[in-house]
Amino acid sequence: MTYGVCAIAAAVLFGASLYGPMRAEGQQKSAVPNAPAPRAAPPLADIAGPITPGQGATAPASSSSSSASSSQQAPASRPATPPPASQPASSVQTTPPVEGSGAVAQFVVNVNFVQVPVTVKDSHGRPVAGLTWRDFQVYENNTLEPLKVFSVDPAPLAIAFVIDQGLPSNIMAQVNASLGAIQDALTPYDEAAVFTYSNGSSELTTFTGGQSPRLPAVLSMAQAAGTDPTVPFNSGPLAGCPIYQNGNCVDPNIQPGRSAGDNTFITIPKEIHTLNDAILAAAKALSTRPPEYRRIIYVISDGREYGSKATYKQVVQYCQTNQIAVYGTLVGDNIWGEGFVDRFHLPFTMYDNILYKYTALTGGDLDTVRGVNGIEKSYTLIASEARNQYTLGYLSHESIYDGKYRRIDVRVDRPNLEVIAKPGYYPSAQDYR
Repeated sequence: MTYGVCAIAAAVLFGASLYGPMRAEGQQKSAVPNAPAPRAAPPLADIAGPITPGQGATAPASSSSSSASSSQQAPASRPATPPPASQPASSVQTTPPVEGSGAVAQFVVNVNFVQVPVTVKDSHGRPVAGLTWRDFQVYENNTLEPLKVFSVDPAPLAIAFVIDQGLPSNIMAQVNASLGAIQDALTPYDEAAVFTYSNGSSELTTFTGGQSPRLPAVLSMAQAAGTDPTVPFNSGPLAGCPIYQNGNCVDPNIQPGRSAGDNTFITIPKEIHTLNDAILAAAKALSTRPPEYRRIIYVISDGREYGSKATYKQVVQYCQTNQIAVYGTLVGDNIWGEGFVDRFHLPFTMYDNILYKYTALTGGDLDTVRGVNGIEKSYTLIASEARNQYTLGYLSHESIYDGKYRRIDVRVDRPNLEVIAKPGYYPSAQDYR
């Protein structure tokens, strides 16, 4: 009994010594005050002073308590540092937006950068490689422009094919047989669209991949039978009406006079070849392509033009404004004398060949061929020439807002070389980014 009492007393003393420090620690923790409770934001009506857009309200200097509370709630905003006055105007300032400063204005300074693709050939018509930027000189309006960009890298093509369906039937058959070789001249990085024209133009497909299965299917739709012109008669016994009904000609278009002419002879209708409208339609589609593509119009035609709504000068100006070069394969009977005799035009007749004018004024090139084999080779030759050009770039000294025509003269400091480049351009607002 005595032993049990002593054991209980010892247990009580041991528990007091064990739980004593823990009780003291709990008492110390209870003595720590609680964190301050969050305060509600003061109502907007109680804040006096101007309100800055994007920065909230600014408290007056007299209310020190509200100023202290607002400084704890919103971080201080640092205004954007203005650019130094000595910085040139041609550079673009990119100031990162400051947190809490609201809307940030972005300022873009326009720079008149001009890009000129150049092809250089020797006396035999072969491309010349290996030239450096020191071999080129570019003059704009008789002023030497220092080169800022020089590249010999091949560029992807955005090429619009324009196929003449009003060719003679024998020439049209050769063009039909050669259309399958067009895709062989393109790469997977190229884009191609197909347009046709005779009496009016039509778009068979918008831009698709150069190696897509859609392109050969569309090119097969571009095939046509062509035309078989006959010898017209506007006088003599063969020009009269062959069939009469009740004393009148059944077809007023072939009777002497009346609706087709006058009382002495029949006016022979002119053939319609809307080449200008077809090139303009292709140029409008090309103007929407990204700037990294080289914009090319490839015309397969004999170059005849009559009956277009657009004039030749309007289409050339549109191409020069949108950096579009016109290339072509000249087929048919207009090959002989190309470049000299075709420049003479008889009044009141159609233009026998204006395709060489488009190529000369847009920086393109023209290939005159005969036969299916020659047409197929011209596709590869023209596409390779348009892709592998020297690319020159400079900053124009002219104003970017006048919109006037600027003459360009590209020279190569080597003898017996032919330089093919656009002779000028019109500045476009879409090029100023």
